[in-house]
Parts: sequence; C-alpha cells; structure tokens
Amino acid sequence: MGESSDSVSIDIDMVPLGGKECVVKTSKGSVSVFVCGDQEKPALITYPDVALNYSFCFQGLFFCPGAASLLLHNFCIYHIDAPGHELEADVISADAPVLSVDDLVEQVAEVLDFFGLKKVLCLGVTAGAYILTLFAMKYTDRVLGLILVSPICKAPSWTEWLYNKVLMNMLYFYGMCGMLKECLLQRYFSKELRTGIHGEESDIIQACLRLLDQRQSLNVMRFIQAINERYDLTEGLKKLQCKTLIFVGESSPFRLESLYMNATMGKKSCALVEVQACGSLVTEEYPLAMLIPIEFFLMGFGYCRQQQFASSSSNGSNPTTPSSHCCIAPELLSPESLGIKLKPIKTRADIEI
Repeated sequence: MGESSDSVSIDIDMVPLGGKECVVKTSKGSVSVFVCGDQEKPALITYPDVALNYSFCFQGLFFCPGAASLLLHNFCIYHIDAPGHELEADVISADAPVLSVDDLVEQVAEVLDFFGLKKVLCLGVTAGAYILTLFAMKYTDRVLGLILVSPICKAPSWTEWLYNKVLMNMLYFYGMCGMLKECLLQRYFSKELRTGIHGEESDIIQACLRLLDQRQSLNVMRFIQAINERYDLTEGLKKLQCKTLIFVGESSPFRLESLYMNATMGKKSCALVEVQACGSLVTEEYPLAMLIPIEFFLMGFGYCRQQQFASSSSNGSNPTTPSSHCCIAPELLSPESLGIKLKPIKTRADIEI
C-alpha cells in the first residue's frame, strides 16, 4: 500500500468471498472499500448506484461464468461504496455535512492515494457512473478507461428533480417503505423481470429487496440529494479523451441520457452496447451480455482472458502491459458476433489509443 496523507486512515476486517473490507477515513468522511484480488495487479474500481453496494450491484457480473478469467485474472478489484451504504452501516450523524458530487469524487481520489493507485480502470452504474465520469474529468491522468452502465451526465430535469425530492421525503418520514422500494426496483430493473413468471418475484428481485431492507434510509437520502444536485457534464465530455464503453438496458429510464452521452463523446472514444429487454442494472439483470464487449474493450489495453491451459510460467503472473494501439471493429459488437441477444444498434466502436 502507498503512503497516505494525514487525513486518511484505515481499519481492515477480513470478510468472505476472498477479499477484505476496508473503512478508509478521508477528509470528506469514512468510505467503505472492498478489495478483492492481488493488489500487485492493475486496479479496477467500482461505484454502485443509489441504495446499492458492491454485494449486489456488481455481484451478478463478477460471479457469472467467465468473469474470473477475464476480470479477476487481470485486475485487483476495489469496490467503493457510497458513504453509509456498506453492509451493517451506521446512520451518518446529522451533524455531518451532506456531500456534493464533487466531494464524492474527492473521496475516490483519496482512496486511490491511500492504496497507492496511480492509474485505474473504472466501472460505475448510473449514479456511480456519474461520479466516476466526473472523476475522469478531474483526474484525467489517473483513469485508464471507463466502463459505464446506464450512465447519467446531465443535470436533473425538473421532473427527475421533483421525483427525487419525493423519494427523499419518503426516506425521511417513512424510511425504506414498500412504495419506495418499488420506485427503486423500477429504477433498476425491466418490467419483465419485476413481474416475473406468473407474477412471481425472481430471485434477483428478492435479493435486491433483502438488501434494501438493510439500508439506512437517511444515508440513502444523502446520496440521492447529492445526485439530485449534480450538474451538466456535456462540455467536459466533449473534451474527455478517455476510452469508454457504455452499456444500457433497452428498458432503462436513463436510456436516452446514455445515448446522448455516447453521441457527445464521439465514435473515436466511446462504444455503446444496448441490451434488449433489460433495465438499468445490466450487471445484475443480464451480466452475460457484458462479458464479450468488455473482453474486446480490454484487448485494446493489452489485457486478455486467462487461457484454460496456460503455461505454468504464466500462472499467477501480472497481466501484460497495455499496448499502444487498439481497434474494436463495429462487427465485434454486433449481436451475431457476440452470440447474445442484443438489440441491433449502431455502435460507436472505433477506438484508437
């Protein structure tokens, strides 16, 4: 681990799944980080959506077949939770200031400083995607690439702003009530998954509801407030040269904003995959749709899937140093080449480094 500033300290407790949970105290307050993998490897950091944490938002992706040989083989994963969103979190003191999106970005930077991470790959979902995109704008030299799931990049519309205000009032007065959980499920998942077969809830929905029951409602309210006060990133996106891969579900309420973000960044730096019959949380609802596009995206940086019959000399070694050139051809992101059910779209896929 790298040296930290006086404002950062850490408390480590071993947890299941072969990783360790770290509580990093930053100048903006404490933040939980779950570290999984060999810390000598390059870093991939994640940031979840509102009311979620690493244990649900990214579990479907990292636990699906083929993910370990692609992601854990190449990277050490640093799951950064929003303040107060970790498992068994306490309620954040009412005296603590409500953090802005800029404050949350500075927290991410301090976490990287503590672990001595110079350059990272970023994976974020919706609100978390906004935070990591803003981080990439402020700390361009520290971001290798962005993988964004149903991202947002504009200031909230009046409709979204008012809707979020209603959610915040519900959290304050009623806590994580049934109506609020239903609103969050609509944010995360497609109608097909929410209704299920014969109206029965799927295992994913039940797992999500169990997680929401454990949330501290006032902590969730703080994160929603920060996101509700976000600002437009359009001008910054036009200048951002960071290589980016965007996933968005066809049924996501943030689909149009994700398409706008892709168009704003341009075809030389951004590729888009739209997943059919899927909501915002592609990482949980349809994670298999992400693996092959991510594999091609990572090839551009010199990272390859672990071969099943790798030589003994290569086992356990660090991934290859990123190469200086890559090109993801549009046909590689077509439904036929991927072998998965994607909605036919025009991808922004020519990426040169």
